[in-house]
Amino acid sequence: MLINCVAYQDGRKLADLDIEQISDYLEKPGCFVWVALRDATHDELEQMREEFSLHPLAVEDAHNGHQRPKIEEYGYGESLFAVVHSLEPQGAEIAVGEVDIFVGGNFVLSVRNRSSQTLLGVRERCEREPELLKQGSGFVLYAIMDAVVDRYFPLIDAIESELEAIEDHIFDKGTARSNISRLYDLKRRVMVLKHAVAPLMEAVGKLTSGRVPPVCVNSRDYFRDVYDHLVRINAQLETVRDTIGTAIQVSLSSVAIEQSDVAKRLAAWAGIFAAATAFAGIWGMNFKAMPELQWEYGYPMAIGVIVSVCSLLFLRFRRMGWL
Repeated sequence: MLINCVAYQDGRKLADLDIEQISDYLEKPGCFVWVALRDATHDELEQMREEFSLHPLAVEDAHNGHQRPKIEEYGYGESLFAVVHSLEPQGAEIAVGEVDIFVGGNFVLSVRNRSSQTLLGVRERCEREPELLKQGSGFVLYAIMDAVVDRYFPLIDAIESELEAIEDHIFDKGTARSNISRLYDLKRRVMVLKHAVAPLMEAVGKLTSGRVPPVCVNSRDYFRDVYDHLVRINAQLETVRDTIGTAIQVSLSSVAIEQSDVAKRLAAWAGIFAAATAFAGIWGMNFKAMPELQWEYGYPMAIGVIVSVCSLLFLRFRRMGWL
């Protein structure tokens, strides 16, 4: 679905266009066209391919979707195809969308898939800064990537806050198993972020040093800013992942300790009842020669011995911390 199609010249908006007018403005010097699509159909992508002479392989990737974050060059850097994951919270999970960006010397085409987050704020920001927009399509690519990457920070903050809440109660009795489940949910969300950040960081790094594609030369410093954000996010993710791993180990140890405490209590009570059973078994054999059988105080004495021995064992186990 077409969101908007606008022509710009010298950093200022010229006109809103129909698809049929794109080719007329592409021929104007110092002019570039910025088209935004959402959940584009095959026919719409084919139409854009014809208008902007897009590489068929890049169009195929955009149509199939579910691509790994990347930046690919075509025609010796004259045009680029970038894939960025757009992430947004969806209940206890992170929904993964995709923004495919085609960039040439005189055009920018962004295709947003499986995402409810809009990029209208990016266009408004660029139009408020004509001196920067004058840099051309490379600056638009930076602005889109910067907007998507900046939306990763609230997700990390939410994960860190939830992790801190778990750590505050990690030693509470009876919470170890639920903590492990929550920690694994956090770990899964961290990996979703990691899969979006790590490959993109590597790709953006190529736009900041060495041979930079011609369409991005004027915006190299701005791409360095995106790269710095990605490095920061990646470092935070590594720290969070290590903390989650440590918390899981502590929780597993807590489960083992709780199980050990239960085993000790069961063993202690088993020892106490074993002593009582032993005395009852001895005095229950009913041999005629047993002097206790005919003694008037034999039963109270037997009960007293059993109670005394069991009490001593109970006190002993209590001091050992088994009861």
